[in-house]
Amino acid sequence: MTETVISNSSVEATLEQIKEIIKEKSVELLHLQFVDIEGILKHVTVTSAQFEDVVEGKMMFDGSSIKGFSPINKSDLYLQPDLNTFAVLPWTVEEGYSEARFLCSAANPDGTPFEGDTRNVLKKTVERAADKGYTISVGPELEFFLFKNDDNGYATTELTDKAGYFEPSPHDLGERVRLEIYRALKAMGFTIEASHHEVAEGQHEINFKYSDVLTAADLSTTYKWVVKTVAKKFGMHATFMPKPVFGINGSGMHVNMSFFEGSENAFFDPSDEMQLSEKAYQFIAGVLENVKGIAAVTNPLVNSYKRLVPGYEAPCYIAWSASNRSALIRIPAKRGLATRVELRCPDPSSNPYLTFAMIASAGLDGIEKGLEAPAPINEDIFHMSEEQRVFLGIDNLPGSLADAVKELEAGEIAFNTLGEHVYNEYVAMKKAEWDSYRTAVHTWEIENYHSKF
Repeated sequence: MTETVISNSSVEATLEQIKEIIKEKSVELLHLQFVDIEGILKHVTVTSAQFEDVVEGKMMFDGSSIKGFSPINKSDLYLQPDLNTFAVLPWTVEEGYSEARFLCSAANPDGTPFEGDTRNVLKKTVERAADKGYTISVGPELEFFLFKNDDNGYATTELTDKAGYFEPSPHDLGERVRLEIYRALKAMGFTIEASHHEVAEGQHEINFKYSDVLTAADLSTTYKWVVKTVAKKFGMHATFMPKPVFGINGSGMHVNMSFFEGSENAFFDPSDEMQLSEKAYQFIAGVLENVKGIAAVTNPLVNSYKRLVPGYEAPCYIAWSASNRSALIRIPAKRGLATRVELRCPDPSSNPYLTFAMIASAGLDGIEKGLEAPAPINEDIFHMSEEQRVFLGIDNLPGSLADAVKELEAGEIAFNTLGEHVYNEYVAMKKAEWDSYRTAVHTWEIENYHSKF
């Protein structure tokens, strides 16, 4: 993983390098991190004196207390750290003291992978692709908003600035925060490619380099944690909620994905008019065919569907294009090793392990079934009439979380990708979330009905 300069030459060598760093940096505490079914980061902290037990996977936890994990009668689970995710936390470093972390997968008492761990779900998708001769490369782009905290450190609904796309200081009041986030990420081994103010007021983006799909999910999880941690130090709250403010753009997590066969990009064909291979077209077709069935994962919140509406640059129409940003799928201009398919609907509230697994599975379905991609749509879909879209066969994404869950249940891709445990837990969780929203009385209702009736 790119979060550290540790060599991957062998487990023994990596262990020795980690021990040297622990000694050199005076690491006293180790945070063992993992995510729940929603992708929310959890961790347990131990002392570095327990390092040997940690790397041998002997650290147990109560899975019944983690959302979507174990029932109470099968609650004992163990954390298996990924040595390549070891990183010293730069904001903890002081003279003679620091802290570090590992990202972990969950295991059953017999050492087998725990099927309720979403990191393990992604690993299964990696194995499925490997069986077909592919490795998966992903470059995610996660946007976020910065809000002010109150005097007690709790988030308010007041944005930190009124700047717009690519505006510098003095209008961009988040510039200093992004600089500190950049420094923290760089110290943890990230390769940062760009940092800027986004289109909406108070909205920001920091892009890091693509990597293999499991590493990309680990990096995305780490990125969200670091962004929130650093923002807090500045008296700000960073949120990856997709649509926190009505009337302005929401936050997306564009997912750039490509398949490799050895060192060759399987999506690139210089002889094709668009320089895309047959597998690339099949991948596109697979994603388009399955996208309704994966939306409840890529866009997992009630709030997600308030971003996916016309007028705010978020794609809500199912089509693809080489350059058209109003399409759901875009093919960025770079070719050769950089050839990739960009899915623009996912948002950063989603669990990256599940989101990347679902997108890869959808594309693999297209390749395995030899699906044919429809013609690209190069016109601005946002400004088409409904009649034009119907004539061109352009369908819509689900309009609500309830619709998305129905689509998920109607197809097979979610069950096949997530496995029975995660599928059942996820569907139950999302149905309960929608029911809670559906029966709640909202501010809009009070404002519009309370006095009138």
